[in-house]
Amino acid sequence: MLISLMFWQVCAALVIALTLDKLLGEPKRFHPLIGLGNVISFIEKKYYAKRRINGVVAVVLLSLPVTLLYWVNIPWWLQAVVLYFVIGGRSLGEHGRAVADALRQNDLSLARERVGYIVSRRTENLDESQVINATIESMLENGNDAVFGALFWFIVGGAPAAIIYRIANTLDARWGYKNDKYFLFGWFAANWDDWLNYIPARLCVLTYAIQGNVADALTCARVQGAQCASPNGGPVMASGAGSLGITIGGAAEYDGYKCDKPLLGKGPKPDWNSINNAIQLVDRGAILWAVCLGIVYFSLLLSQGISL
Repeated sequence: MLISLMFWQVCAALVIALTLDKLLGEPKRFHPLIGLGNVISFIEKKYYAKRRINGVVAVVLLSLPVTLLYWVNIPWWLQAVVLYFVIGGRSLGEHGRAVADALRQNDLSLARERVGYIVSRRTENLDESQVINATIESMLENGNDAVFGALFWFIVGGAPAAIIYRIANTLDARWGYKNDKYFLFGWFAANWDDWLNYIPARLCVLTYAIQGNVADALTCARVQGAQCASPNGGPVMASGAGSLGITIGGAAEYDGYKCDKPLLGKGPKPDWNSINNAIQLVDRGAILWAVCLGIVYFSLLLSQGISL
């Protein structure tokens, strides 16, 4: 029997998951994402080849089994627990604050080390401004990936949809590189993640925008976001920077190449405290989603007088 959550169950599950994440953070042991990482490594070892079809097969093998959950009657409270495992808002904030704390203590070496945990670029030679930029970009972009995207797909399709989204997001982080090794094999993983993130990213743009400089945020997302390589990450980061009234972007070095990222946002360069402000955009945004969902539920309940 296909899973069918009532509206109040979706609202309750979302609130419970966000509360668990805020109180407990990510499990220190036996986290499902660790198991997922092991399975991804196994599938890559078995099916890797410099061909697109191999990448398609790998993504399907990892995602398709999750759809079987739609034929299992999963209680709504258990789906809330699954959503808790899928999102990572508190963990994201902890990583960001760790970098901000190191910069506040004028320990650039430690800040470089800590930002290296959350970005794929090389960090050993970053100056303070580059560390701040890299951290804020990660907070804003991963706010969508680790929180809003998962919440959106849970609202749309329950726990199985949220799991599939998280798998896609993880595969993009593992295989979505345009280098010699993954350019063909990771093509589908990167595009699959882009497709699943298209609507959540636009909602994230709005979520960031309404918390600060709305007009600047929306303009930055539309104009500057289009200049970025990522069709979803660019608008999200531009909106967040515009909302906060800061400018991020610029030079970045990755393994094998350097690039100049477009400048995103409007305003002065950020300082270390801007990292905390970016984290607050994500945290407040999650609360805003829960409140809006509750308002919609009660509005429907009052206007239609039916059980939702």
